[in-house]
Amino acid sequence: MPRKRFALSLFWRTFILLALLLAAGIFAWLQTFRALEFEPRAVQSAQQIASLVNLSRAGLRYADAINRVTLIKTLSDQESIRLKPREPSDRFEPFEVSGLTRTISQELRSRLGPATIVASAVNGTPGLWVGFQIERDNYWLQADPNRVGPLTGRTWFVWVGIALLATLLGSAVIARLINQPLKELSFAASRIREGEYDSVLDESMITREIREVNQGFNRMARELAKVDEDRAVMLAGISHDLRTPLARLRLEAEMSVVDEEAKRNIAADIDQLDAIIDKFMDYARPGEVELVPVHVSSVVDKAISQFRDTKRIRITAKLPIDTKVMADETELGRVLTNLFENARRYGRNTYTGITNVDVSYTRAGSWVILSVRDHGPGVAPEKLPQLTTPFFRGDAARTAATGAGLGLAIVDKALQRMSGDFELANAPGGGLVAHIKLKRAP
Repeated sequence: MPRKRFALSLFWRTFILLALLLAAGIFAWLQTFRALEFEPRAVQSAQQIASLVNLSRAGLRYADAINRVTLIKTLSDQESIRLKPREPSDRFEPFEVSGLTRTISQELRSRLGPATIVASAVNGTPGLWVGFQIERDNYWLQADPNRVGPLTGRTWFVWVGIALLATLLGSAVIARLINQPLKELSFAASRIREGEYDSVLDESMITREIREVNQGFNRMARELAKVDEDRAVMLAGISHDLRTPLARLRLEAEMSVVDEEAKRNIAADIDQLDAIIDKFMDYARPGEVELVPVHVSSVVDKAISQFRDTKRIRITAKLPIDTKVMADETELGRVLTNLFENARRYGRNTYTGITNVDVSYTRAGSWVILSVRDHGPGVAPEKLPQLTTPFFRGDAARTAATGAGLGLAIVDKALQRMSGDFELANAPGGGLVAHIKLKRAP
């Protein structure tokens, strides 16, 4: 068997593509922002530090000893700036460790002089240290390193996370808006497939293409409803027009034909024509059914009671009396009758000429599966999918095929109307088995 490919719904496909596109746009803008923000931020940070150094230098230069101590204490308390003399024995670590810090250091030297020292730690104390001179005295100014630091990873994470969350929500909304008309169209198409033509799509959509599709679909649904109505009227008329001359033929045969064998043959032919008309009418029956809890065993017993000739067919049913399914009792009876009739015609035992049919059931979760099996020759595997096609017979050479070729097609269509499933297969020990799958009644 070919491998089953992974498939996405149209909503998820649209959602993923939109999310990837918007996420790629966010990261592109992020890189652009970082590149454009790098140099202005470095210059601005260097200007702030240089201003602090110049103000501190001016204050210390023009203050006496007492006011200088007060100034240093005030800067430390209010601006988080620490001033201390720079000793020749001080050990410091260079500040230039990245592109941003190198740019800041260069900008500070260009504003404060080439002798300016910028360090990230002095004597093991971390911070942003700037060494400058006041006349011949050397000083350190320690500022808060957050003044010149880049945005932290946590900040980037928060903002990028918010942007991605907004992207996902926006993609979901956009995908839903795009796919909602297609979902409605798919639902309406499935109802038409089930024979319901009353689905009407919105013809006032703003999008021109969707509006035209909805208008065309509604027009198609109206035409199909008209065709279906005309077909039902035509078949009803054909049934009435054919049965009238058939009734006259039957009466004429009873009154005019003397030969009893000829009379029986004529009556059999008329019965056959009448049965064929019934098959046509069953196949053309409207698709509206009312699903109610139905006892399976009672419906099977009623269908079996129609086949009393044990010289031609023998039916054995093993069903519990409490099993109920959601179905239309008349439709389900018609399904079983057609299956028994099909088995009677084509499932005869080669040696005895009698059709033996077994009816059994299994439960699969919320479903009940009825199995109707005969013990005849079965059907070629390649012809099994075609057995439910109207007017198709599994063996074109069978002269005993006196039906219309609609029995299994009627079964399949009836089960579709009852939201069930129908499957045909060759039984392991020989014969054909039909599986009827219906929802179990609560």
